[in-house]
Amino acid sequence: MTVKMTVDKLGAVIKSIADLAAKEVLVGVPEARGERRDDEPINNAAIGYIMETGSPVNNIPARPHLVPGIKDAQAPIADALGGGVSAALSGQAPGVTKALNKAGIIGQNAVRAKITEGPFVPLAEATLRARARRGRSGAAKELASRAAGNAPDNSNAKPLIDTGQYRQAITYVVRDK
Repeated sequence: MTVKMTVDKLGAVIKSIADLAAKEVLVGVPEARGERRDDEPINNAAIGYIMETGSPVNNIPARPHLVPGIKDAQAPIADALGGGVSAALSGQAPGVTKALNKAGIIGQNAVRAKITEGPFVPLAEATLRARARRGRSGAAKELASRAAGNAPDNSNAKPLIDTGQYRQAITYVVRDK
């Protein structure tokens, strides 16, 4: 006599798909991580927006890093989200959550890498002088390099990195839509 067992996973699959469809992954600076540890009058989220889009009135060129960083990581992010779809179709709710978090980490790291690597418009001499006054050795090196007749570049003084607080504030959240 043969005994056949059937397990009905339809309810778990439907719930997992609904969980996946109800969530979104956001990469950037959430309000909770926006505050700074220095005396800057604006928070990290505002700094990020200004750096991404520029501020012509303040003579700050756009240095896009958030959107290009995510674009650079589209394929691995899609792979991670594909894993979430597979988990949902198998009724594995924890796998959905894991995949969403994996996609967030990939996006976070890609944006941080873009902040570090650029390419960006080099810093203005006034910005370099202000950084040098605050003791930033890279800014002093860049000023000396320019004074020696070299073209401006970002090897000594990174445009989006002064204290490192903004880059460290880049994170991700998984939240309900």
